[in-house]
Amino acid sequence: MPAPLLHTVGLTKDYGKYRALDSLDLSVAPGEIVGLLGPNGSGKTTSLRLVLGFLKATRGTATVDGFDSWKQSVEVRKRLTYLPGELRLYETMTGRELVTFLGKLRGDTVGAEVDALAKRLDIDPDRRLTEMSSGMKRKVALLAVLVPKVPLIILDEPTNTLDPTMRDEFLLQLKLAKEAGKAILFSSHVLQEVEAVCDRVVILRKGQLVHHQEMRELADIRRVTATFIGAIPPHGPAGELLPADAVAGSNLDLEYRGPLPKLLHWLGECHLSDLKIEPSGLGKIYRFHHGNG
Repeated sequence: MPAPLLHTVGLTKDYGKYRALDSLDLSVAPGEIVGLLGPNGSGKTTSLRLVLGFLKATRGTATVDGFDSWKQSVEVRKRLTYLPGELRLYETMTGRELVTFLGKLRGDTVGAEVDALAKRLDIDPDRRLTEMSSGMKRKVALLAVLVPKVPLIILDEPTNTLDPTMRDEFLLQLKLAKEAGKAILFSSHVLQEVEAVCDRVVILRKGQLVHHQEMRELADIRRVTATFIGAIPPHGPAGELLPADAVAGSNLDLEYRGPLPKLLHWLGECHLSDLKIEPSGLGKIYRFHHGNG
């Protein structure tokens, strides 16, 4: 894994007696997508604003490509693009004018790549934003984030107002940006999106990092839900006693980690009326930390 491009150490933000973020250690390397999860008030947006240099940390540091986010914020912003959850765009501009203007601010030039991506996103880049719906404006903002030649992309709830087709296209563009070596920090409430593109996930709760998850570790964990005809065997696929909380009457809800053939062989010897096998995913982990919202 390359050295981190984005790095925070002990990053903390207080508002009087209220601590919005508490000692966040976070890194994102080139060619990596990291997901930032948590409900409203968990510290996600505060984290992003500290990295961007919009806020001054109470203590701790945030750096991008070795530059301090607060003390060297201009250098930091030259190296990233940012999509906020709530858009504030220059509405008298066209999409092309906006992308060109924002590029010039960081000394960047844009060309035919605007048209290529605009076609993928199904928008006219020469139409004024005042004539666009909220969904179309979001697509223009995606143009402004994805087109520039910068090493870091920061996204806060990027798929707001996008329809399902455009969400899929956006996630594809994130994967392509990752393959091109960009580092991406991606905040979202939608677990399916995070699971689809992220390499790692961190979960925040009340300003603290409460869980770090490598997504590849979840690939070998499967959730098995089944309805049995008759009694459920006391022992599971690996010969272990089934957990008591996995069995409810004739229903089984089991988290299985192990080879798939062994699981299928065990299920093949059972009498079932219904069966579902799916990746375990982030849902159970997220609910563990945020079951009460």
